[in-house]
Amino acid sequence: MQCYSISSNIQFAIVFYPQTHRRGCFQPTRISVTPSPPQQIEQRTSHDATRSDNSKLITSASNPFVKHCLKLRNSSSYRRSHASVLLVGSTPIREIYRFEESSQDKNVTMDCLILPDKAEIPNGLDGSTDSIVRVSSIVMRKLSGLQSTDSVDAIALMKFPASFLNLDDNQKHCRKWFSSAHRILVLDGIQDPGNLGTLLRSAVAFRWDGVFLLPGCCDPFNEKALRASRGASFQLPIVSGTWNHLESLKEESQMKLLAGHPENEGLIKLVSLLSPSFCESISDAPLCLVLGSEGSGLSEKSLQACELVSIPMTGEYESLNVSVAGGIFLYMLQPKNK
Repeated sequence: MQCYSISSNIQFAIVFYPQTHRRGCFQPTRISVTPSPPQQIEQRTSHDATRSDNSKLITSASNPFVKHCLKLRNSSSYRRSHASVLLVGSTPIREIYRFEESSQDKNVTMDCLILPDKAEIPNGLDGSTDSIVRVSSIVMRKLSGLQSTDSVDAIALMKFPASFLNLDDNQKHCRKWFSSAHRILVLDGIQDPGNLGTLLRSAVAFRWDGVFLLPGCCDPFNEKALRASRGASFQLPIVSGTWNHLESLKEESQMKLLAGHPENEGLIKLVSLLSPSFCESISDAPLCLVLGSEGSGLSEKSLQACELVSIPMTGEYESLNVSVAGGIFLYMLQPKNK
């Protein structure tokens, strides 16, 4: 049974998820969460139907739980304030829990699983959560952000993974950021969420130890980044910080700084070629690979601080899309014997 209770001045919102009757509270920005009097718990939001099995079906997009989920999908600041994210589709959800089963570190928490009314729980997600919320097709379409929900069989409301860190100026204990710092991908102002999500997925595929986001990068929990990463945002450590933090990591772990950059005559610095012999020469060295933004490339700081490496190409192409180039770099420089 699900009950939603809202005071007349909209100061609180309380959710009971079905099956366990566990109370899940969400706290909108500048809205306090308070206990609900017993007589108010049984009040129901209009347009939500009581089903014959005494569970609750959410049919209205104005339902407070639906509004909360929509804010999580659309607002980066709201996601950060609640440390929660909406993940659409059973495939990325299943991949996350498959990874969790094979990992020693359990850092993923699902608050609830949102399913279309009368739909079966997707295979592989039966034991992922005790809390199920049923919604109408209209609400499912609203929550997914897709015009057609034929392929959307599940949506998960999840906490940020424990492996995600948003550093402040005082956090310099870099040994705690990554369990291993042999291969770290550094993204410098990557603004396209599709490119960022693809790079995260490639980093997981080629066994890199984590990703460091410099200022100017888009939110890795943006809905488009999540869709492109297919759950990779939950499968490797992601640290968001500044160049000061990155330099602390470099010094602490004695890391080389490499940066992908096309070879051209205008550069003062020498540009090495990404060849098998070059990769072999640094295979044992801990390193950070820096990739610049789609439009302006590497920042001035990255150009100054990093050894530049280019992908040899035939023809007259100056550069590749950053997610394509990044995939090549990540494959060629992937850790050996891991």
